[in-house]
Amino acid sequence: MIPETSIQQDIVLSLVDLVGEQNVLQDSDSITLYSQDVFTRDKTSIAVVQPGTTQELAAVVSAATSAGHSVIARGGGMSYTRGYTPVQDNSITIDMGRMNQVLEINTQDMYVTVEAGCTWEKLYQALEKTDFRTPYWGTLSGRFATVGGGASQNAIFWGSGQFGTAADNIIGMEVVLADGSIVQTGSGAQRNSSPFFRHFGPDLTGLFCCDAGALGFKATVTLRLIKKFKGKAFCAFDFKTAEDTLAAMSEIARQGLAMECFGFDPYLQSQRLKRESIANDVKALAGVMKASGSMMGALKDGAKVALAGRRFMDDVDYSVQLMVEDFTQHGADEKARQISAIAAQFNGKEISNSIPKIARANPFGPVNAMLGPQGERWVPSHVLVPHSQAAEGHQVILDLFARYAEQFEQRGIETGFLYAVISSNAFVLEPVFFWPDTATEFHAKYIDSDHFAKLPKLEEDLETREFVAKVRHEMAAIFRDRGGIHMQIGKDYHYADGISEPALNAVKAIKNHVDPNNLINPGALGLA
Repeated sequence: MIPETSIQQDIVLSLVDLVGEQNVLQDSDSITLYSQDVFTRDKTSIAVVQPGTTQELAAVVSAATSAGHSVIARGGGMSYTRGYTPVQDNSITIDMGRMNQVLEINTQDMYVTVEAGCTWEKLYQALEKTDFRTPYWGTLSGRFATVGGGASQNAIFWGSGQFGTAADNIIGMEVVLADGSIVQTGSGAQRNSSPFFRHFGPDLTGLFCCDAGALGFKATVTLRLIKKFKGKAFCAFDFKTAEDTLAAMSEIARQGLAMECFGFDPYLQSQRLKRESIANDVKALAGVMKASGSMMGALKDGAKVALAGRRFMDDVDYSVQLMVEDFTQHGADEKARQISAIAAQFNGKEISNSIPKIARANPFGPVNAMLGPQGERWVPSHVLVPHSQAAEGHQVILDLFARYAEQFEQRGIETGFLYAVISSNAFVLEPVFFWPDTATEFHAKYIDSDHFAKLPKLEEDLETREFVAKVRHEMAAIFRDRGGIHMQIGKDYHYADGISEPALNAVKAIKNHVDPNNLINPGALGLA
């Protein structure tokens, strides 16, 4: 029998031949870091491969799967649902970080094509000096999160209030299948065409979106472009009850008034205020002034934000923050007026708009929120529900937390909520957990080093971490039975045991066709 280490060494040597020795990582620090996400650290891959082109990616995938190794795509790493964590021994992680170029900005045919490892921030910077943008343009973690990751996991935030999710705005992709073949989707599949349109026959683009990386490796992604909006307005409101908060946000979403609309419950709001430093306030203020259209506007905006400070949040309970855009300033102001009327209808009180102004002026800030202000571990969960079920779904989560209140107190677990809307028809409930537990290599890598150095270093508490995982799993099961759905399905949410049997059979048949040996991210989507 050939020793396993010899087989491993053979595949590593093959991969080195394909991409170069410097792009195949085997050291303990690298394989440990690239095999864990925000929450989970379990098995490690035997190697991390970093292809630089679509052709190298295809060759790497073909070589690894031909040798019987499972392969997993990793983008920016901002997942918390085991989206790219290995579940099998001898797995190989394919890090997309070298495939990060903006390939084409076509303002005549109104699309932009990027390599899948391009971050949302890099795409934003490439378009910053043009009059164009993608309708959805990134996550708050877009400094690291990639366009390919958004295609595989789906994602929301910038532009989601009017234009939906990342997947809603993708019009074509190049996808590498398990055997190394390359599939073009959308109009780009027509041999003599370009990737200017999504629908040409069956929607292959949609098929490979939101697959948690289970069906293929995104190599390039094409998104449509729109003209940037000239008019901007910012609103913020204080609500005294969750019921009023959710109702107001839903009505604003139904009327399509806000480009971004998100809110915090009192606990999460207080955590975020504690976490930020005066130094960051100064940086954010500079961003606000830079974003203003004129010197007078910069001074005016800067003065308002500086004078407001954080004092205006002292008596705020549930805050809702909104960014409004339109083709003209008059149009943006009119939308803001309508939003204010809706907020008043649900007992909302207008407060300083510093937070949405700062957020919009500094869209891709640090990801320091991955640890609490005292170094606590942090992990979210989420569910998407129709507006008619938002209040009831919120109460279901509160009831679950109430059942575990004693254990939460004993273990030092605290919870809060982020609320958001997606276009006109979906409400996002995102409960978050904080608890005393040690930080990992992942946090040390992605949190700003000066911020990380100042945080208290806590003892490891695996038992509480597993308890948090149990509660998150139970919450996912509850919403499976209530019809809730999820982005970033990974290996945590109940996809395979939540969809109808005919739909599941169709997905399994597709998986079996494109990946007959189940070697692309095994376990993703709950597929065996």
